[in-house]
Amino acid sequence: MTLSVNTATNPSSNGDPVNHDNTNDIANISYQFDFARFSEHLVDVSLSFMATDDAPQLWLPAWIPGSYLMREFARNITAVHYRVTDSQIKEGDEFSETYRAQKVDKHTWQLPTITAGQRVVVEYEVYCYDLSVRTAYVDQQRLYGNFTSLALAVDGQEQIPVQVSLMVPKSFLVDKEESNVILACGLASTHLRVEGQGTDQGTDGQHCYQLQADSYHELIDYPFEIAAQNKFDFIIHDSQHQTLHHSFYLSGKHSANMGRLQQDVTQICQTYLDWLGDAPFSDYTFMTFASGQDYGGLEHINSTSLITPRRDLPNADEPKIPSTDYQRFLGLCSHEYFHSWWVKTVRPDVMVDVDLRREAFTPMLWVFEGFTSYIDDFMLQASGVIDKSNYLRLLAEQINRYYQTPGRDNQSVAESSFDAWIKLYRTDENTGNAGISYYNKGALVALCLDLILLKNTNNRYRLFDVVKAFYTQAKQNDSKRIGINSADMGDVIGQFMPIAEWEDFERRYVNGVEELPIEALLLANGIKMQVNTKETADKHVPWGMRCNETPAGLKINRVNRGSVAAKAGISAHDVIIAIDGIKADSKQLASLSNAEHPVECHLFRRDELMCVQVQPDALPQADGNDSDMPEKEFPHKVSLRLVKGDPTLADHSDPKQAESAWEPWLDVMKRQSA
Repeated sequence: MTLSVNTATNPSSNGDPVNHDNTNDIANISYQFDFARFSEHLVDVSLSFMATDDAPQLWLPAWIPGSYLMREFARNITAVHYRVTDSQIKEGDEFSETYRAQKVDKHTWQLPTITAGQRVVVEYEVYCYDLSVRTAYVDQQRLYGNFTSLALAVDGQEQIPVQVSLMVPKSFLVDKEESNVILACGLASTHLRVEGQGTDQGTDGQHCYQLQADSYHELIDYPFEIAAQNKFDFIIHDSQHQTLHHSFYLSGKHSANMGRLQQDVTQICQTYLDWLGDAPFSDYTFMTFASGQDYGGLEHINSTSLITPRRDLPNADEPKIPSTDYQRFLGLCSHEYFHSWWVKTVRPDVMVDVDLRREAFTPMLWVFEGFTSYIDDFMLQASGVIDKSNYLRLLAEQINRYYQTPGRDNQSVAESSFDAWIKLYRTDENTGNAGISYYNKGALVALCLDLILLKNTNNRYRLFDVVKAFYTQAKQNDSKRIGINSADMGDVIGQFMPIAEWEDFERRYVNGVEELPIEALLLANGIKMQVNTKETADKHVPWGMRCNETPAGLKINRVNRGSVAAKAGISAHDVIIAIDGIKADSKQLASLSNAEHPVECHLFRRDELMCVQVQPDALPQADGNDSDMPEKEFPHKVSLRLVKGDPTLADHSDPKQAESAWEPWLDVMKRQSA
């Protein structure tokens, strides 16, 4: 066959195809991923390497950095076969046949007949039909993958340079405009078109994308997607006026306003560089797939992989202030972009040289995901993409999630971080009672710490300075990254506030379960919290249970501990069919949620009919108006507003002073440029 180079994005590449039988470059490991069976969601993988040990072993990660659950990617590999390369086989050689690798454990294979010095070709197939950003997905529309799901590592050779070929068959391009089918990847690539000759006519029109990485560990930090995609490029400038090239790819069915998207994402990214000064990358790639309702993102060193409902993308007549749906997508972009500094560069110490075959337990995830979940929305308003009132609405949503999670009384945010491997991604009917998300509470701990730092330093320092101090340390390190632990947090925060005060804060709110002083801290900074007396817990969680209406009755999803429903013996997964002799529905339940008499409920638990007596808590009727938060009583839903000339504000009897109290907190970029 012959090869013609269509596009070269990596000038150092010589454009030669990967040849598994070539023994000249014995230092490199090469992979070929063939997508010919895309309609069956299968990828055929060929791996070539030089054995440095007898009976070498191959392994596949069990989890992917940034998503803390043992996902067991090896379950998608059918079987592994291997052989010695043709150039090393002599007539009558016992190794001339193909062997089946032996499984050593759930994600490790051994090649028992191979001896050191032999060059080996390993072949296997991977099933790829998971639409999430964590694994791989292959069909007629897109070829997407993380190498943690696709590429077996050679044990002991993880630091050796690797070459990758992504082989795209002509059949994948049949119903597409060929010029729109492009590769999105943070790693430089060379695009080749394969022209068949002689007996190779089956390869005619095949496309090959070649990638190179310095090591296996580098390779797995670069997801890729080949599909019909829209793309725009933009430039961000650092504090030294260096230009950083950014690319944004969007695949899937959508009608997004690409011009508006480019404008807003550019503003957000530039604001991060204005704050942090420079970046741990020279270029950055956003990879986004528009779907029906899927949502998520995963960070990488110079890219992010996103999946979003298409309704979250901007439309042709998107208003000046983005819609709430579009704000959610911009928040996702902001969140994953910041992770390049705050997870990929500064990271938990256990994640520096991590073994992806085993869990890496740490109480520090609240620092990384929590800080990021606070800063992501904050930067939307700091960049001017949204206004302050919309930011306060987003912050109120975080606060409402916190107040609506009774498990905050039972699990600290540090414990939530440590238990991520067994709890966060494995929710059940008891999750809300037993624990709290380190994303949610971590964001509010970050808010409180930010406001306390501002108060203690007369608005001179804040959480943003803590982040920047760690990033500066990372840049001074030879590897340009650092791992930190709780002691390191104390050392750096101690530069900005008395260490005894930080230790007290950590004891009460990080390692303990005391209620966060959110209301008082916001009030001192010109933000008033109000209870929405219309959207009450009694309305949304009647009798302390969450349920939905089904044809069979009211299906119970969760019951709060100590609630009216719990005391009556109602449990999750029960189906209430009748309340006081009337067919159960949402209206019937609402009308009796505050009844002053016992209520009889008939329900099914599994296939057994039961009858329980419910004694509702009679509550006074609300007047329908918003009111200030009652002491020691936590609402179901709150709203936040800027104080404007309110002389009742705790520390500001001067109305003009009260009106501007929020400025040091919300106008972070004005302070950065001062």
